Amino acid sequence: MSAYLLRRFGQGLLVLWAAFTLTFFLLQVLPGDAVLIKFQNPDLGLSPAQIAEMRLAYGADSPLWRQYLHTLLAMLHGDFGYSLQAGLAVSSLIASNLPDTLSLALPAFLLSVALAFALAFASRLPGLRWLSNFLQSLPVLFISLPTFWLGIALIQLFSFQLRWIPVINPGPLEGLILPVIAVALPISAPLAQILMRSMDQVAVQPFVAVARAKGMSETGVLWRHVMGNALLPALNIAGLLLGELIAGALITETVFGRSGLGQLTQQAVNNQDIAVLQAVVMISALGFVLINLLVDLVMPRLDPRLHLQTGGAK
Repeated sequence: MSAYLLRRFGQGLLVLWAAFTLTFFLLQVLPGDAVLIKFQNPDLGLSPAQIAEMRLAYGADSPLWRQYLHTLLAMLHGDFGYSLQAGLAVSSLIASNLPDTLSLALPAFLLSVALAFALAFASRLPGLRWLSNFLQSLPVLFISLPTFWLGIALIQLFSFQLRWIPVINPGPLEGLILPVIAVALPISAPLAQILMRSMDQVAVQPFVAVARAKGMSETGVLWRHVMGNALLPALNIAGLLLGELIAGALITETVFGRSGLGQLTQQAVNNQDIAVLQAVVMISALGFVLINLLVDLVMPRLDPRLHLQTGGAK
């Protein structure tokens, strides 16, 4: 493994540690006490002494530095602790809810990529010059739409007004259509903007003029020479969009009442279930680090100039 990859791997570990540390201390300063919220319920009938024992069992009265080290060491061993509200291991809650979130996030990402490519490609087609300004303004519109508002608007339009897609007891595929669109539209906007800007820069390069001089059609030049060379900046930003993708999926799950990490996070926030919130943040941070590390591995293969700059990552 090259020094470049080792450096990037070390930076990834630093990001994970920073995310854990920042999240841990921010969650600790939240008002209220999660143990008291859970066990001071009159229906449980627990005495003050029993509640004190529960606080001791959960380590709520331990010094903050001891809680930090204990949680960090446990997380390094893959132990996210126990949910205070559910009474289950957090890892089991994540495992049961993560597939539902991935079934929303992955199709939404694919749709956003397809939509970004379609907008960028169509904006430069010779036969659609009259639509170019309109197509180039669509990403600005998409990026300005809040995910929760877009979800509500889609439900109102397609479920209540047009009655095309049921929102109450939909089928497995029907229940994914509107949530996927709600997540994909805002994600596609920055990708489309980067692609359009990059295509404008590539279109004026000398090799494009040579291709036109050889008699290649405008569509062929656009597809074979312009689009291929404009992909690199878009690929680079795709890794950075993971955080927005996950956030959009969590919000959309809440709007559409879908099970997944979004609903789990909402319940954890309401009940101050710190272990669950910490785990969700760390899973998101790990995904961000892995995606960006993958992009760093792929980019030098696509652009030899980056291969030289990184010292030949192998």
